Amino acid sequence: EDEKEGFGSSVHNGPSAARRKRCRGTEAMDEFDDEGDVEETEFLDEAGEDEKEGSGDEIPEELNEEEIIDIGALAEVQDKVFEEIQLPADIIQEAQTGWNTFIQMSSSRDAAGEAIYAALFDAAPSLQSLFKTPRSVMAMRFMNGLTGIINTLTTPHALKVMVETLGFQHLDLDVTVPRVAIFRDAIVDLFDMELGTRFTSKMRAGLCAIMNYVGGAIIYIRREYAGRIKILNTSWRTASNKDASDLEEACLEPPGEGHAGHADGDDAKDKDDPSASDPNAKAQAKTGGTSLISQMQSQMQVPKTFNEMFLFNAAVMGFGNSGWMHLVLEQFDAMVTNVANSYRLQEECDVLSLVLAQYEGEIILSEFKAVMLASLRSLVPKDWDSAHEVAWNWFWENVERMLKATMGKPTVQQASLERFIMSLDEDNLTYLRREIYKRFFTVAPAGQDHFKQSTTRLYWIADKVIEMTSEMYRDPKKLVEDISALGLRHVGYGIPTEFFAPFVSSAVDAVKSINPEEIAQEAFRWSLTLVSKILVRTILEGSTIVMKAINTNDAKQL
Repeated sequence: EDEKEGFGSSVHNGPSAARRKRCRGTEAMDEFDDEGDVEETEFLDEAGEDEKEGSGDEIPEELNEEEIIDIGALAEVQDKVFEEIQLPADIIQEAQTGWNTFIQMSSSRDAAGEAIYAALFDAAPSLQSLFKTPRSVMAMRFMNGLTGIINTLTTPHALKVMVETLGFQHLDLDVTVPRVAIFRDAIVDLFDMELGTRFTSKMRAGLCAIMNYVGGAIIYIRREYAGRIKILNTSWRTASNKDASDLEEACLEPPGEGHAGHADGDDAKDKDDPSASDPNAKAQAKTGGTSLISQMQSQMQVPKTFNEMFLFNAAVMGFGNSGWMHLVLEQFDAMVTNVANSYRLQEECDVLSLVLAQYEGEIILSEFKAVMLASLRSLVPKDWDSAHEVAWNWFWENVERMLKATMGKPTVQQASLERFIMSLDEDNLTYLRREIYKRFFTVAPAGQDHFKQSTTRLYWIADKVIEMTSEMYRDPKKLVEDISALGLRHVGYGIPTEFFAPFVSSAVDAVKSINPEEIAQEAFRWSLTLVSKILVRTILEGSTIVMKAINTNDAKQL
């Protein structure tokens, strides 16, 4: 009965505020308590009451019965459980039809994404602080995410996995029931406005159910999986054992240059050690170096850090020739330590996917998990239990899905982007340079205060931006180091990080205006977004009190 009151008994006619109430449900309405939501609730309640009073007996009985669509518990945001769902086949069909119709009515997928982005911000400006990614990139993410969810409605298990990955990527965001309701209602109202009479009651019910399920799952994952995050952090500190390994390495450092030959091998010793031809000297060297050699052998036999244990287990388990595991291992620490920071974790996975794209052999990510778990069990024997097993499996399965989402794409995108850049003649380059700054100064006029250089210098900066998007695919490791150095220089320049998002959007729109192929557009957008994320992070991390004092040239503050 509560479900019928909260959702099913409403009718299709009436103002948009009343339509929003139909999807929201009574429980979510009572929870609007932050950032102006109270006022909106009062408005919605009044609108709903006016609708009931004004419409009354004028609505035909046939219409009223037609609009009662039972979607069960999903009439409200379900944040208490996270299970597989199976919507009725007719509702799934209507929802997919409505989504495809909406995309077809838009001039392009980008335009559809922009419409969704604008609808969300118009519905709740207070949510803008949650979106730190450039507008054009965020709009495409909305499109890709919603398309994937709606297309997998017929497969409950695949849908649950996709939504769980989405929740994993939102661990650091404060998603609440009222905010989910705002997001859901903005989408529903947008479809109602765009589709008009083609937006049926079953379409509405399907979209409401989808948004309630996804939003509730994100809240559930953030709340219930906090214990897993804690387990990951504590066990990783034990397994990595960085301080102890650094101290042990310093203790094993040879006190003099006479021991260097033992670490370099027999060939190097015969060439560099003048005592190699003297039998007495050899005997002394052998006797004196016995303790060091035994220490080194002992060190190899009993690994103390995760990297050492991982390489040891990889060799024992037959994966010693899997060179790609070394590439993952180089960034594994950054991924684990930033598991609760979705933006940083996505950045690390994006860079790793570019690095793995250059590996020529076969990559089986599940093999890394087997070696990882074996190493962790050995390094955390006292605390390891089923909860640790579940937490680390959950972590790697989500990372694996994030990597697989981009694996295979960088090679194709790189070729398409390089073809586009090579096809630009001088006229197109000049147009692109001017268009970037024209669009940027339009959306961020204050940015002109930081671009006071000559036109030649501005053109050079635009050229470097375009060059970096291609370089990111060719040599990601080197470019990440270069971007880090560039970010520290921007700390000295005192550039506000708020300007990077509109600059990226302006550059993406400028490239889009030249009409390259869609793959080249996506490659440029994805690469430039990754560059800007690394740059912004470096600036924020480098903005220490010392750097701020240097920027202000204040000796007292320094």
